[in-house]
Amino acid sequence: MVDLPYAGAKGGVQVGPAQLSSSELNRLTRRYTQNIEHLIGPNRDIPAPDMGTNAQTMVWMMDTYGQLHGHTPAIVTGKPVETGGSLGRESATGRGQAYLLQEVAIDLGLNTNAAKVVVQGFGSVGAWAARLIHDVGCRVIAVSSVDGGLYNAAGLDIARLQQYQEQTGGVLGFDGGGQISNHELLALDCDVLVPAAIDNVITEDNAYDIKAHLIRGGQSPHHA
Repeated sequence: MVDLPYAGAKGGVQVGPAQLSSSELNRLTRRYTQNIEHLIGPNRDIPAPDMGTNAQTMVWMMDTYGQLHGHTPAIVTGKPVETGGSLGRESATGRGQAYLLQEVAIDLGLNTNAAKVVVQGFGSVGAWAARLIHDVGCRVIAVSSVDGGLYNAAGLDIARLQQYQEQTGGVLGFDGGGQISNHELLALDCDVLVPAAIDNVITEDNAYDIKAHLIRGGQSPHHA
């Protein structure tokens, strides 16, 4: 509409990062960067962390690209602050979800101090969204990750759950909630549902099971 030179793309490697060592991930990331270096650039296509990647992945990509083209910090976003990254980048998308929820709650007359929230996806977007939504007073009763979901009607301790996930790589086994399937999670009776994992999780097959009063999507969750 406004002719901005701002397109987008997705790329990746079909692999389970949790099953690889740090050394293996390092070598895999560098080889992948070498293979796509002609497609990316600070004024062309700038990679950013998404599913299965993090700030360290971006450092490896930046270093590999720099070996080929000279030091180029602008080749990636989402890198650590000490390597030229931006403060607040890690929590930015999740923070946006929390801010939007607060504004929508005002419009709908929803009391955030009493709201029950379900977050589908506990990655870079969902984990921060859950934590910041919890911080404004909402009760986050369920979350899910790639290994399954957790439910606690009284509310989950999100800060402690984040620490647990960082240590173990998942949410299952956390002692603050019971196990729940992703289908059960999406169908929970709640005030707000935040789909923040992969896209197209809400389809014609499960849409009528959803009881949330508000869906505040973080990752294009709907499939028309």
